Amino acid sequence: MLTKTGKAPLVAANGASIPALGFGTWQLKGGVARQMVAEALKLGYRHVDTAQAYDNEAEVGQGLKAGGVPRDEYFLTTKVWTDRFRAGDLERSAEESLKRLHVDHLDLLLLHWPNPAVPLAETIKALNAVRASGMTKHIGLSNFTIAQVREAVALSDAPLVTNQVEFHPLIDQSKLKAELDAQGMALTAYSPIAQGRVNDTPAIKAIGKAHGKSPTQVTLRWALQLDGVIAIPRSSKIERVRDNFDVFDFTLSEEEMATISLLGAREGRITSPSWAPVWD
Repeated sequence: MLTKTGKAPLVAANGASIPALGFGTWQLKGGVARQMVAEALKLGYRHVDTAQAYDNEAEVGQGLKAGGVPRDEYFLTTKVWTDRFRAGDLERSAEESLKRLHVDHLDLLLLHWPNPAVPLAETIKALNAVRASGMTKHIGLSNFTIAQVREAVALSDAPLVTNQVEFHPLIDQSKLKAELDAQGMALTAYSPIAQGRVNDTPAIKAIGKAHGKSPTQVTLRWALQLDGVIAIPRSSKIERVRDNFDVFDFTLSEEEMATISLLGAREGRITSPSWAPVWD
């Protein structure tokens, strides 16, 4: 359920309150990562997402410091890579992430992808241990299927607050979204503008023209108006970072929302590496 706080709404999920529009940092490196994180905070973003596998946690941490926002006023997420899923190793990896990010705790720690080579029970127990230690306030998943979400929820002592997955108007994730709703979990959308593909989608372009907004802005607004969805667009260009946050001054009608939602198709998936699970 969305509630207003300043310009950005919050998504409530199993005890967590997560800013519904965050700044993603995938593929941002070095000085670009530092600059964009700092600028995002100055523009009003209060949710930053990174990962061990992005190889930019240190630069993200520097950007967070340069942004000048107190630690308790922004929400920070990182993810554990699959080669650190064993008991003990997962906890050590979280400690390493905190050092690179120059913070004393995370708001959310996610399992980046499922890893069938390590028993999920072992990994979930270790993830719970990180939470119990105070290194993170909340825990969750990324790229988990419906069956894997159910198994993880059953194994976890602490509530899981989100599953971060590919989500945009061109992919049908309705079954997974329904499962997350049933579990009280949020859906965090990576590639929320389909890596730019929405800009060439006639229906979205037409809706944007009616509102004086870009297809990207319409798409992000669509995600914000869906109950329980968090979007984390990323960009290396400051003007796009600014434009992506300029989505709180208009509202899509029920008809416009439905039109966009009907664009989703199974073949719309963009990200499916060799280690991906069998998708729903």
